[in-house]
Amino acid sequence: MKKMLLGFIVVLMAVAAQAQMGGVEKAIAGLEQQWVAASKAGNVDGVAALLADNFVNLNSDGTTPSRAQTLQMMKKATWEANEISDVKVTTFGNTAIASGAWYGKGTSDGKAVDAHERWVDTWMKMPSGKWQCIASASAPAKM
Repeated sequence: MKKMLLGFIVVLMAVAAQAQMGGVEKAIAGLEQQWVAASKAGNVDGVAALLADNFVNLNSDGTTPSRAQTLQMMKKATWEANEISDVKVTTFGNTAIASGAWYGKGTSDGKAVDAHERWVDTWMKMPSGKWQCIASASAPAKM
């Protein structure tokens, strides 16, 4: 009887952990959607709240702007289309990796943009309990 009860408790804990991970994955996917919506709307403060202070960025052109430079570039962009798709999230404790596809059409720093990219973002649960993106990388893609 004790072995059966112990087995039940272990299974229950595993189910609870899996449900929590599913919740984290959905939360991170939601943060990715918030990021693209804020970016499209020109809401720099909305994006800034999602990025860690020591955020690392690798753009598809090979540049590595700082967090401040990334946010400054956002101020110079306007978008007709700015959308993500194929979002997948994998969790590793207090770290999550999100990947997907991005399509953007508009202008950035006065230059026309019509691009498809693949991206990978690394998210970390901060001591405050808030998830923030600590690193992002993208590469041109043919869609």
